[in-house]
Amino acid sequence: MLHRVIYASEAVGATGVSTLSIAHILGVSDRNNRRDRVSGCLMFHQGHILQALEGERADLDRLMRRIIADPRHTGLRVLSDMPIPQRRLEEPMCLCGDPASLLQRIGLPCISRMTANEAEALLDLRKAA
Repeated sequence: MLHRVIYASEAVGATGVSTLSIAHILGVSDRNNRRDRVSGCLMFHQGHILQALEGERADLDRLMRRIIADPRHTGLRVLSDMPIPQRRLEEPMCLCGDPASLLQRIGLPCISRMTANEAEALLDLRKAA
């Protein structure tokens, strides 16, 4: 059975600020997620991170343990963790473009205040775009 986990956290240091740091994160994540049959989408906005991940429970649990231990972010909050009938995310890892515009469309100034329902709505908006 497939599951979706969506979490938010605060970036530490230059994480998500420079093109090089984003490229490195996407490259490593893409390789690991292909290996583990996980799909995902990542958003950086004003020093915050939002990530949605989909895959089998055991694969997501293993990945979340690595993410929790990752020093590039802090204050991780799991917004949503639920079984899903099918994937919404098709790629092993993608970067969510224009986060400010997407956040504005759901009426939020920042990722730090996001709820589970708003995170799910953001996935719907991203897919429709």
